Amino acid sequence: MLHTLAITLLIIVSIGLIGVVLLQSGKSAGLSGAISGGAEQLFGKQKARGMDLILHRITVVLSVLFFLLTIAVSFLSV
Repeated sequence: MLHTLAITLLIIVSIGLIGVVLLQSGKSAGLSGAISGGAEQLFGKQKARGMDLILHRITVVLSVLFFLLTIAVSFLSV
Protein backbone atom coordinates (compact mmCIF):
# COMPACT_ATOMS: atom_id res chain seq x y z
CA MET A 1 0.00 0.00 0.00
CA LEU A 2 2.68 2.51 1.03
CA HIS A 3 4.96 1.35 -1.80
CA THR A 4 2.18 1.97 -4.35
CA LEU A 5 1.55 5.44 -2.94
CA ALA A 6 5.25 6.31 -3.13
CA ILE A 7 5.49 5.12 -6.74
CA THR A 8 2.37 7.09 -7.70
CA LEU A 9 3.77 10.26 -6.10
CA LEU A 10 7.12 9.63 -7.82
CA ILE A 11 5.42 9.45 -11.22
CA ILE A 12 3.47 12.65 -10.57
CA VAL A 13 6.58 14.51 -9.37
CA SER A 14 8.57 13.22 -12.36
CA ILE A 15 5.99 14.48 -14.86
CA GLY A 16 5.82 17.82 -13.03
CA LEU A 17 9.61 18.15 -13.01
CA ILE A 18 9.81 17.44 -16.75
CA GLY A 19 7.11 20.03 -17.43
CA VAL A 20 8.72 22.74 -15.29
CA VAL A 21 12.14 22.19 -16.86
CA LEU A 22 10.66 22.43 -20.35
CA LEU A 23 8.88 25.68 -19.43
CA GLN A 24 12.09 27.41 -18.39
CA SER A 25 13.76 29.75 -20.83
CA GLY A 26 17.27 29.02 -22.06
CA LYS A 27 19.99 30.96 -20.24
CA SER A 28 22.53 30.89 -23.08
CA ALA A 29 22.84 29.61 -26.61
CA GLY A 30 25.04 26.78 -27.74
CA LEU A 31 28.03 24.99 -26.30
CA SER A 32 30.07 28.17 -25.78
CA GLY A 33 27.29 29.59 -23.64
CA ALA A 34 27.20 26.42 -21.58
CA ILE A 35 30.92 26.77 -20.83
CA SER A 36 31.07 30.50 -20.14
CA GLY A 37 27.49 30.93 -18.89
CA GLY A 38 28.00 28.67 -15.89
CA ALA A 39 30.45 31.06 -14.27
CA GLU A 40 28.08 34.00 -14.65
CA GLN A 41 25.26 32.15 -12.97
CA LEU A 42 27.58 30.83 -10.26
CA PHE A 43 28.73 34.29 -9.24
CA GLY A 44 25.26 35.82 -9.51
CA LYS A 45 25.67 38.35 -12.29
CA GLN A 46 22.24 37.50 -13.63
CA LYS A 47 19.35 37.53 -11.17
CA ALA A 48 16.23 35.59 -12.05
CA ARG A 49 13.07 37.66 -11.87
CA GLY A 50 9.38 37.04 -12.26
CA MET A 51 8.32 33.79 -13.86
CA ASP A 52 11.92 32.51 -14.16
CA LEU A 53 12.37 32.82 -10.41
CA ILE A 54 9.11 30.98 -9.70
CA LEU A 55 10.01 28.19 -12.15
CA HIS A 56 13.48 27.92 -10.61
CA ARG A 57 12.07 27.51 -7.11
CA ILE A 58 9.50 24.97 -8.26
CA THR A 59 12.29 23.03 -9.99
CA VAL A 60 14.34 22.94 -6.79
CA VAL A 61 11.37 21.75 -4.71
CA LEU A 62 10.39 19.07 -7.24
CA SER A 63 14.00 17.91 -7.53
CA VAL A 64 14.29 17.43 -3.77
CA LEU A 65 10.95 15.61 -3.72
CA PHE A 66 12.09 13.38 -6.59
CA PHE A 67 15.30 12.52 -4.73
CA LEU A 68 13.49 11.73 -1.46
CA LEU A 69 10.75 9.71 -3.14
CA THR A 70 13.30 7.69 -5.09
CA ILE A 71 15.08 6.78 -1.87
CA ALA A 72 11.74 5.95 -0.22
CA VAL A 73 10.71 3.67 -3.09
CA SER A 74 14.04 1.85 -2.97
CA PHE A 75 13.76 1.26 0.77
CA LEU A 76 10.09 0.25 0.62
CA SER A 77 10.68 -2.28 -2.15
CA VAL A 78 13.11 -4.31 -0.02
